[in-house]
Amino acid sequence: MSVIYALATPPAQSAICVFRVSGKGCLDALPELFNSQLVEPRYFYKTEMLSKGDFVDSVAVVFFKGPKSFTGEDSFEVYAHGGLAVMSKVVEAFDGVGFEEAEPGEFSKRAFLNNKMSLSQAEAVSDLISASSKEEASKVSLVLRGDFESKVFDFSGRLDALRVLVEGEIDFTDEDEVFVQNLEELGSDVSRLSVEFSSFAGACSSTKDGLNKPRVLIAGPPNSGKSSLFNALLSRDRSIVSSIAGTTRDLIDSELVLQNIVLTLGDSAGVRNTDDLIEGAGINISFGEIKKSDLVILVFDEETRGSVSFFKELLDEQEHLLIYNKIDVSDKRPSGFDLFVSAKEMDGLGALRKTLDERLSVGKSEKDLTYLVRERHVNIFSEVSSRLDLISSSIKANESLDVVAENLKACRDLLAEVVGIKTSDELLGEIFSSFCIGK
Repeated sequence: MSVIYALATPPAQSAICVFRVSGKGCLDALPELFNSQLVEPRYFYKTEMLSKGDFVDSVAVVFFKGPKSFTGEDSFEVYAHGGLAVMSKVVEAFDGVGFEEAEPGEFSKRAFLNNKMSLSQAEAVSDLISASSKEEASKVSLVLRGDFESKVFDFSGRLDALRVLVEGEIDFTDEDEVFVQNLEELGSDVSRLSVEFSSFAGACSSTKDGLNKPRVLIAGPPNSGKSSLFNALLSRDRSIVSSIAGTTRDLIDSELVLQNIVLTLGDSAGVRNTDDLIEGAGINISFGEIKKSDLVILVFDEETRGSVSFFKELLDEQEHLLIYNKIDVSDKRPSGFDLFVSAKEMDGLGALRKTLDERLSVGKSEKDLTYLVRERHVNIFSEVSSRLDLISSSIKANESLDVVAENLKACRDLLAEVVGIKTSDELLGEIFSSFCIGK
């Protein structure tokens, strides 16, 4: 395998940036890249990085000898100043010694191929990075630390034990050896395994459902301060603010990080009757997005609060917050509103963020789950459960043990796919291509 490198931190201005390098022969390039002698692995060296003899930056370097590294290969990491120009110069230095830029997920893929982690653990690395709440991170961490894999191996071992009995009975049917004392006992063992496996599978949920960030949409009548509130929550100008009604013509999305959860915040066009075709298209989008949102923030001010009943009827049973905006220009606190804010003066935003955090975090934690896994795992577990039920039915119907043995083997092979013991190159490519660069 070639020597690969990647930026492991976001490509943006910051205090530091971190580059990872891995592959056979990468340590041979250390004398050419750094002007200090690096002797001890796992030791942080402060040194100067060079590119064809020219100074790049004052950096920190730590190297690892395989197999005692994340990938199982020789590798090193460079900690440089987080300037875009510095990052560009580091890339030039790596290209200059023949290193190749890593593909998405290539470091984790090499860790899997070098038996540093199972496939399910490698997938959990990506899912942990994508987790949108502490609750999700905790459930993914149980997969990463090996609890999930341990359960899978336990069920695999029990399937193997049943296969030994059934296949032994088939192979030595003409001998005096007795492997299966009676079918009723075998049926009881399979039923017990089926019940316990169904319980385990029921404690797993797909990251396709769990790792989608909750969606919050800011909606309401035109010129009530929706875009101002959107910008204030994000602490930056992301949406156009104007005193002209109908300024927002399209949907604008951005990510909002709260204390316990990360959500997608959307600013929508104000809803009203209009002859403007472009504004009307934006309003139609707003209607559609309202229905798809986990929570809707309805924003009104003194001039528009008369339309509250219309919007509440529009939302029906959908979860929402009623916000009275522009308290900096009105002393009124009309009844029926959840919160009172001034987007312009940033007043009341702390209470709004706290309310959003509590509402959406509670919804996540109420899920009765233990593990947050991939959709392919859930599909495999469904197939295993179906085959275990089929095995029980075959035993009760006194069918050939060949059918039982075939389905036991199929269950075992399916569980092997979960941890990557039996996995096609095509599936591996599909899994790791979804990872971020540098992981």
